[in-house]
Amino acid sequence: MSGALLPWLGELLVTVLLLAGSFFIVVGSWGLLRLPTFMQRLHGPTKATTLGVGGILIASMLFFLFTEGRLSVHELLITLFLFLTAPVSAYMLAKAHLHRARLDEEVPPTGRPVGWATFDPAASDPDPDRSLRPDRAP
Repeated sequence: MSGALLPWLGELLVTVLLLAGSFFIVVGSWGLLRLPTFMQRLHGPTKATTLGVGGILIASMLFFLFTEGRLSVHELLITLFLFLTAPVSAYMLAKAHLHRARLDEEVPPTGRPVGWATFDPAASDPDPDRSLRPDRAP
């Protein structure tokens, strides 16, 4: 009984991983296509698609384990490298986007980009009557 049940459970596990991985890939691709800003579009491929490809690679690894009786290390290494490099590449893309957005800001003659808080020490002095403080001359 357990000899006939094991291949069926293996096929079920591979099928579930393939379907889950495909679902995550579709959701990640849809997010890449439909989300409005770059930072939101970056979220789709780095989160959902990474899980999707990881699920499909693990399903492939289990398929060859169940059918041929050997563990395929290639899929395991690809999954490991994918899970390690996807967050790093997403971080680098986000940082490059932030730096480029800062460079693209309009710089007025004051030298400060538009939208930045301007700091004027004279205007923000909490003690306009300087005679009350001995360290400041009126």
